[in-house]
Amino acid sequence: MCGIAGIIYRDGAHDIGRDMTRMLQSMKHRGPDSTGYALYGPTADDVVMRFKLADANDPRDFEFEERLQRNRAEVEGRLRALGARLEDIEVETDYAFRARLRYSGDLKRLADYVEDVPGCEVLSLGHSLEIVKDLGDAETVSQQYRLERFAGTHAIGHVRMATESDVDISGAHPYWAYPFSDVAVVHNGQLTNYFHWKRRLERAGHRFQSECDSEIIAVYLAEKMSGGMDLEAAMRQSMEDLDGVFTYICVTEDALGVAKDEMAAKPLVLYEGEDMVALASEEIAIRAVIDHEIDTYDPYEGEVLVWKR
Repeated sequence: MCGIAGIIYRDGAHDIGRDMTRMLQSMKHRGPDSTGYALYGPTADDVVMRFKLADANDPRDFEFEERLQRNRAEVEGRLRALGARLEDIEVETDYAFRARLRYSGDLKRLADYVEDVPGCEVLSLGHSLEIVKDLGDAETVSQQYRLERFAGTHAIGHVRMATESDVDISGAHPYWAYPFSDVAVVHNGQLTNYFHWKRRLERAGHRFQSECDSEIIAVYLAEKMSGGMDLEAAMRQSMEDLDGVFTYICVTEDALGVAKDEMAAKPLVLYEGEDMVALASEEIAIRAVIDHEIDTYDPYEGEVLVWKR
């Protein structure tokens, strides 16, 4: 099961958190275990880091609170040690945080150093991208992280039914393309050459926080783009290199793209208007954010489509 969705506006910022919540909540039946968002706000000089220090399932006791405070202080100390100026840090839940930094150094070095803190996982790091994911349906996660007020230009999202791994935040989608700034992916399907690409990318120096093939797609695409390809070229190359049955959506700082494998077995419905494009596993998700009659269509097998904001 699972459901994926994407939306991109071409006429400036909208209430992207609200819109993505409506799209994902309409597909709650496809995956009630967890919900995730990759949201793109205005590009800024500051770096935003979303990270967690525990999981929603961890038992709450005195030791939990003590460990959390100690590890948060360690994260902040490590950020400063690398020359990052901590402008602001928001406590989203008792285990999830949003830090705004002034930092001009290497993002990989920063992420690796911070993730050496026990229990720390960097969910996203960039000048525009913010990944939010947690257990529960879209309305629950949106309320928890106050996403109704998030304004931006484009976003992707995922509702998950856990079939092959635990119900936890680390197994939830989307995935940031560590260590590349502002690239994320959601995906419905399965890569049959997952281990081939995981080993190959690990040998190139990348680390993976999950056993999910969506994370492989994100890093694969980001690495191709770092080598000079644009998003569309990287996605077209992925159709040659990645085996399996899949539909995925990739987002960068200024674009959104979708790809379907040559069998086109995983559903996706698309609407394209003058000012916006919306796509999802089911048409009901698109109609959740459009208040007039529309025509939709299914991308063809093996098709790659990209839109710029």
